[in-house]
Amino acid sequence: MSWALYAGHRGRGHATRAVRVLADWATTGTGQGGWGVSRLEAKVEPGNEASLRVATRSGLRREGVRRVVAGTGDRAATTEYVVLARLADDPPLSDATSFRALLNSFLPRKRAISQMLVRDPDGRVLVCQLTYKQDWDLPGGVVEVGESPQLAVAREVTEELALDLPAGRLLLTDWLPPWGGWDDALCLVFDGGEHPASITDGIVKQAREIRSAEFLTVEQVRERCADFTARRIEAALRSLAAPGGTTYTESGN
Repeated sequence: MSWALYAGHRGRGHATRAVRVLADWATTGTGQGGWGVSRLEAKVEPGNEASLRVATRSGLRREGVRRVVAGTGDRAATTEYVVLARLADDPPLSDATSFRALLNSFLPRKRAISQMLVRDPDGRVLVCQLTYKQDWDLPGGVVEVGESPQLAVAREVTEELALDLPAGRLLLTDWLPPWGGWDDALCLVFDGGEHPASITDGIVKQAREIRSAEFLTVEQVRERCADFTARRIEAALRSLAAPGGTTYTESGN
């Protein structure tokens, strides 16, 4: 499905009304000789905000981004398209659930990471050496869709280290800017409590992600962790010292 609206006719809602009528006609079985289509798809360049508005207001949900080799798309410089679609069995937009699902499809989404701050009686912090990067980091991982961040970090610690440590209060919210191919993310650090150093004897490492796990002093953390990770750990420790305190940082600052 494609459309074009020329200068002088824009900003009046013509394209939205026309595309919506065509989408209804194509997916309800009244068009195409009476049988209709099961899926109607449009692809729009990410910078074409006007066409993206037309598509969403016409009931096409955003599904993702399709990459293409430059020169193989509709325009020579195009390298990606936003893919939007409507299915024949999607409820009408007049249905509240359908309208919320439409909004949900194109509103921004942000990755969330949950980590746990576990200490021993000497004030050292449990830190993991990971298999997929050289730097050390706090135990934890990515929060799954629809999962509580507080439950996610306890799950990750169990899966990666075989330790059953419930997550306590939130100590730190750290925003991570886009970096090295990663989109931006929010890192939430929860209190994992104080435990005997001997708990490391019971660790069973998830081999594909964890090389080792040790209690480290703050000085060792600075040596083994990336700068922004060390700053995050120190910020979480400061928040821990303030009863009921929760800190916000950006890349640990």
